[in-house]
Amino acid sequence: MVRKTVSRMLAEAGHTVVPFEDSAAALAHVGADPSVTCVLTSLEVAPLDGLELCWALRALADDRRPLTILVMSSARENRPLDEVLDSGADDFLTKPPATQELHARLRSAERVLRLQQELIRQADTDHLTQLLNRRALMRQGHRAVEQASAVDPLAVLLIDIDHFKSINDSHGHDVGDVVIRHVAHILREAGGIAGRLGGEEFALLLQGHCLGGAAVVAHRIRRRCALPIPLGQNNAPLRFTVSVGLSEWSDGASVDTLLKEADLALYAAKQGGRNRVAVISASLQPELID
Repeated sequence: MVRKTVSRMLAEAGHTVVPFEDSAAALAHVGADPSVTCVLTSLEVAPLDGLELCWALRALADDRRPLTILVMSSARENRPLDEVLDSGADDFLTKPPATQELHARLRSAERVLRLQQELIRQADTDHLTQLLNRRALMRQGHRAVEQASAVDPLAVLLIDIDHFKSINDSHGHDVGDVVIRHVAHILREAGGIAGRLGGEEFALLLQGHCLGGAAVVAHRIRRRCALPIPLGQNNAPLRFTVSVGLSEWSDGASVDTLLKEADLALYAAKQGGRNRVAVISASLQPELID
């Protein structure tokens, strides 16, 4: 009855509610669904009791996944607060909770969650381009490699701005930043998982793309980057180009292997005259793609 009552209170306030009467099943659901950000549980649950459930839930949360745990008990006045909080709970309420108090506690939890999520976003984001930074890109790359298969291929593009130092030297670092942000915008629109590895070098992970499809995307990016970009009324439009190296997932490959192979292809594109796309073939030899 309490579960139904509290579920109705939460749903009426606009929350998405997934109720369980089995605490082990609830734990499994939270573990499988990272979109769950808050768990409201009673101490009087089974087969895991409330404290055991709190311990297990807190183990699921880490610096990549914030999780708020609210605990209720009909014996709220008789249970030591430190025992409940030390088990991993964030707050302790009387069961059944008063509607206003429950909503106030949830609003407080949401404020903390939003702050934690923003900190995670900032930690994963390159400040200049708003793409993934190197660390976040590598983490997502590892996940993409784990999901890749013969029927669900994965291609990696390395994109490097040609003669970027001369752009900075001739036009200043402010214009260099404009160029970097412009390339980032093009990569964002290309789809896939885009990130800035550092300086003028970017990576794009294309899930579901074989080399042929990735080459089409690569040339589209190359052609768009070659178009002049405006620099204001008093300056002529700036032209620049990029070179692109491609690699494709094969059984046993890691994200580091794919990036190294794409880097070899990128070097071949630079050596071939820049403003080129090159690929690592099945024989691991770089080849230019017209």
